[in-house]
Amino acid sequence: MDRDVLTVSGVRDRLGKALFRRVAGPDGPANRARIHDTPGPRWFGPERPIRVVHGDASMFIGGLRALLLQSLHPLAMAAVAAHSGYRGDPWGRLQRTSTFLAVTTFGTADDARSAVERVRAIHERVRGRTAQGEPYRAADPHLLEWVHVTETDSFLRAHERFGAQTLASSDYDAYVADTAKVATALGVPDPPRTRAQLDSRLAAYRPELRATPESRAAARFLLVHPPLPLAARPAYALLAANAVTSLPDWARGLLGLPRFPGLEDVAIPLTGHVLTRAIRWSMSPSR
Repeated sequence: MDRDVLTVSGVRDRLGKALFRRVAGPDGPANRARIHDTPGPRWFGPERPIRVVHGDASMFIGGLRALLLQSLHPLAMAAVAAHSGYRGDPWGRLQRTSTFLAVTTFGTADDARSAVERVRAIHERVRGRTAQGEPYRAADPHLLEWVHVTETDSFLRAHERFGAQTLASSDYDAYVADTAKVATALGVPDPPRTRAQLDSRLAAYRPELRATPESRAAARFLLVHPPLPLAARPAYALLAANAVTSLPDWARGLLGLPRFPGLEDVAIPLTGHVLTRAIRWSMSPSR
């Protein structure tokens, strides 16, 4: 029995470390220690919903959904395609994003402010024109809000469906209010603070959205040609299927993403629950 327990524990530790290394990068352990162990006031106390949502494995599905949704704004997608290096360094981009989320959610207030200042400085340098000649700049509050509302909506919906801890509707309103603090610091002048406001703000962007060659290329990269070893691709494909099926119908239509008749109501969500539970298990501390 002890040998079996040790074997299971060893498998969990190896899986957890491999996954953490992919998501957090080589500096992950040091960043984690700094974020969680440094004393001092935080932007969000331990009781806040943002800690529940951002600390859950459902973020894997929510993050992929957010990237697909964000790609439908032609100015935002042009900035990503030209400046983010998501093709040449996709894991680096993921690691920087996950570290930013961790710092602003769990880190000290000073560390969170420093992280925001670094991101704002990067945004100020990102500017250009689309293939059609439309100017864009990453520091544009309107584009910043688009990125913010798509992330907030995606993380919320993924947690609502796959989160380990069920939250009340008032808690999801509080989650939107929590994320508004970070968005304001990044330069969004009036981010939504309730779920109803979030839904309304997303709907207001609809006339600006369209599929572009860049957005379709990003979707192919994320869904068909992910930078993963072959052994990891079946599990990733199931995560991706859950991200796709959670998108609104109009977004799936614009991106030309497939439908899965007979599977979307039960079978695909079941795989999402299994995978998020497996991620939690692998990344939980050993007893």
